[in-house]
Amino acid sequence: MESQLSKKTLVILASSVFLIASLIVGLTKARSLINRRNAVAVTTRNNAMPRVVLWAWERPTDLHFINPREVGVAFLARTIRLRANEVTIRPRLQPLNLPEATTVMAVARVETDRVDNAELSERQRDKLAAAIVEMAQLPNVYQIQIDFDATKSEREFYRRLIFDVRRRLPNHVGLSITALASWCAHDNWLSDLPIDEAVPMLFRMGVEEKQFSNRLESGDDFEAAPCRQSYGVSTDEPRGNLSRDRRLYVFNPNPWTEASVRRILSSPNVESPK
Repeated sequence: MESQLSKKTLVILASSVFLIASLIVGLTKARSLINRRNAVAVTTRNNAMPRVVLWAWERPTDLHFINPREVGVAFLARTIRLRANEVTIRPRLQPLNLPEATTVMAVARVETDRVDNAELSERQRDKLAAAIVEMAQLPNVYQIQIDFDATKSEREFYRRLIFDVRRRLPNHVGLSITALASWCAHDNWLSDLPIDEAVPMLFRMGVEEKQFSNRLESGDDFEAAPCRQSYGVSTDEPRGNLSRDRRLYVFNPNPWTEASVRRILSSPNVESPK
């Protein structure tokens, strides 16, 4: 009797082990398939944007002269302020003149009030995510970009926000964020975010200017993988030794002109070697 029970127990255990192993293999294959599909989707979305993207901030901007095959535009669409438990949305108020075929990225600038501190509540996150996702409905928008200089205490809120936004966005719309250079080098909290890229902001770096200038000049890359897709630079802080394989976002503290765009396109960071 005991022998028969032992045999039945072994059979049940063996069956259970086999079932669990099968489930693990199945889940691993499913996860691998999802990762491959996500990688293909990210590549497809990134390929939709030109190699050079001009930031168009909150001022009257006339870029009617650009060639849409060479240049895309990331324009400030909304400034969103978090205060106490409220979310205040300020739409773009200044005109933006672009060729009809321009590939466009809508940017949301997110700020937190330093006097009446934001509660960073679920309610705020839900309302903020909805406001960002709405930008995908604007004409010719291929990607959304979030510009939020989150402090360490705000990172968990920001992480959850990014997951919320990606989940709500249509699959064909890309998701980009700007990133302080220190985010790309000193830690890896960006690595598992569902984003197409994190754009390292290589200007207005303050006390870290010398450190990152030396790093770029020596050819050292960023530790965080999402930061290895693009660069963010400014016309008044020239950068050398940047990879031509990466997208170049360019900020201009002055109004864009045909001459300033031409200088960007003919710079060593863009122009192909002869």
